[in-house]
Amino acid sequence: MQKINLNEKFSRFQEHWTPYIVAEMNGQQVKVAKVSGEFVWHDHAKEDELFLIQKGTLFIDFRDGTTTELNAGELCVVPRGVEHRPWTRPGEEAWIVLLEPASTKHTGEVVDALTKEEHGWL
Repeated sequence: MQKINLNEKFSRFQEHWTPYIVAEMNGQQVKVAKVSGEFVWHDHAKEDELFLIQKGTLFIDFRDGTTTELNAGELCVVPRGVEHRPWTRPGEEAWIVLLEPASTKHTGEVVDALTKEEHGWL
């Protein structure tokens, strides 16, 4: 068994909206990412997506007009097929942990400048 120190993993990169894989289990990947500003509207047709906040504040907008605010130590599961847009306040950064199936595409079927096709391991 190997323990994973999330703060150490976050210290190894600076870029935003680029998830890195830190663990895998039962076909699920645990990813870490630093985020700042607005992401793209997208959904994942076949996969739920868990957001856990390690540091900072993340907002997630939904097409029904609601917004969920997540702070350090809080999590939210976005159900499959639900269109959403994560974002932070301008100039702020959040550290997030994602838990999702290994097959999950970064921005679902949306292709954007922020889309990452491959996720590296830390």
